[in-house]
Amino acid sequence: MPAKSKAQQKAAGAALAAKRGETPKGDLREPSKQMYDSMTEKELEELAATKRKGKPEHKG
Repeated sequence: MPAKSKAQQKAAGAALAAKRGETPKGDLREPSKQMYDSMTEKELEELAATKRKGKPEHKG
């Protein structure tokens, strides 16, 4: 499942870092917190690995 926007890709990357213990969960903002709680590490990897070229900044 590729990310639909740059913002979604960035949020997934932040949630993935927290899930791996690289950053504290308390530093996450709301979209990333929701992803952290509801998605597996594999799902987050797929979203975070999406290429940003050609993606809108925000899904609108």
